[in-house]
Amino acid sequence: MPKNILAEMGSQVGLTPARQNKKEVEEWARRQSGPMVNPSFEPDDIAPHSLSPVKDEKKRPGDKGIFLVNMKEKDLQEEEYEPYENRVVDHPTTNTETLLHLLKGSLGTGILAMPHAFAKSGYVVGAIGTIVIGVLCTYCIHVLIDSCYVLCKRRKVPSLTYTAAAEAALSEGPDWCKACAPYAAHVVNAFLLIYQIGTCCVYVVFVSENIQFVMIKQFGIHVAVMEVMLWILLPLILINWVRDLKYLAPFSAIANAVTIVSFAIILYYIFRQTPTLEGKVPAGKIGDFPLFFGTVLFALEAIGVILPLENEMKTPKDFVGKFGVLNRAMISIIILYVGMGLFGYLQYGINSKGSITLNLPSETETLASVVQCLLAFAIFVTHGLACYVAIDILWNEYVGQRLLNSSHRLIWEYVLRTIIVLVTFGIAAAVPELDLFISLFGALCLSALGLAFPAFIQSCTYWYYVSRSERIRMIVKNTIVVIFGVLGLVVGTWTSLEGIIVKFSGGAYNPVVNATEATFTNDTTFAP
Repeated sequence: MPKNILAEMGSQVGLTPARQNKKEVEEWARRQSGPMVNPSFEPDDIAPHSLSPVKDEKKRPGDKGIFLVNMKEKDLQEEEYEPYENRVVDHPTTNTETLLHLLKGSLGTGILAMPHAFAKSGYVVGAIGTIVIGVLCTYCIHVLIDSCYVLCKRRKVPSLTYTAAAEAALSEGPDWCKACAPYAAHVVNAFLLIYQIGTCCVYVVFVSENIQFVMIKQFGIHVAVMEVMLWILLPLILINWVRDLKYLAPFSAIANAVTIVSFAIILYYIFRQTPTLEGKVPAGKIGDFPLFFGTVLFALEAIGVILPLENEMKTPKDFVGKFGVLNRAMISIIILYVGMGLFGYLQYGINSKGSITLNLPSETETLASVVQCLLAFAIFVTHGLACYVAIDILWNEYVGQRLLNSSHRLIWEYVLRTIIVLVTFGIAAAVPELDLFISLFGALCLSALGLAFPAFIQSCTYWYYVSRSERIRMIVKNTIVVIFGVLGLVVGTWTSLEGIIVKFSGGAYNPVVNATEATFTNDTTFAP
């Protein structure tokens, strides 16, 4: 494009003077032939958009010969980063799918232990306590998600994992928190690892006890729990050798269907005879409350799956809010847990076992034995999913990083998978007590992961971004949550460990050498 045409265009936007007389034309020609005072106004033949007005810092304020634009005066600022709009998910989940995943992640062996938890707390304290703990867990999940969202906006990343959020939050907190930031990820990983391994131990005990119960009550074959554990050890190793979860997906789908049918049959047995308050207490012993707290926390808390589910959503904004996916799921879960715990306790009373499946009359009814076998299969499949998280943490974060150049890397991965299964098997064989396991790992891990850590992360995230009064209110509120979580961790863990020590130090039960025939010949042990 010829420059004279560009000059005419420039005159229309204020870049060049309009040539109204000969004198001005000559002046314009002289300026064009001489050195350019401000070369930034030279029109670009390639990019016509360069004709846009540009601010000349050297121009005197009173000179209107050049049209000036101040970006700040026009409030044209850079658009704020939005994490939700920058997430790229291959197969995003809908709100309904996320809701179902969250329900499945929270409905497992924990809900089957609720009647036993109510036997420790009483039906009034149990119902109120479950609701309070459920509301507190939901609040802490909201706090964690909000903190992750704010940290994503500041760091301009689409999503963060739990460990990454903890490290990022501490790096923005007070000076002493910044010094601890490099270790935050390792601390969170340690608690997640202990929790997942503990969950796998619970699954091993659950599967073994239910199979043992069916064999003794239905078939009259007296075996010890340890023997059943040995029977399922090799299948557990093989299922955990599956490196891709997509191969477990069909079995997981079957397990979900089996779980739903089994829960329906359990409810049938609970309400087949009208539950009664006779012989039931509204409040249990204070010393047993930590066991109730640990069991409910283990049952309700699904902190390990919250962030992955929210990160995979098609509309992640719908996850939170008054009527969001999270609140709807947690309200449903709390109602289910209160219902199962309350009516299960009212039906079986102090005889409620660590799993309500052990209260079913399998010695007289085949349907009860079928339910126990179906749930044993469902939990057996779930062991592979739970163990996958522990393997992922150890292999991808620690062991695998040191074997990147090893020619035997794949072999070492299978060795690690086998070792983790053997660890879960060894702990379960040493302490085959379902109720004590659930309470122990609920109090030990989920008090920290589900309560204390989210409150601490929020405090660090907003430390320098709120007013002094808001910071004080935030610190007071989160301090109460942290203290509650720490007390639950210390007292619950100590009570569970004390129960384990008392259980096995007196010689009442030896999981390796005892023949459990004596246990099952006592009619009061598994009285329905």
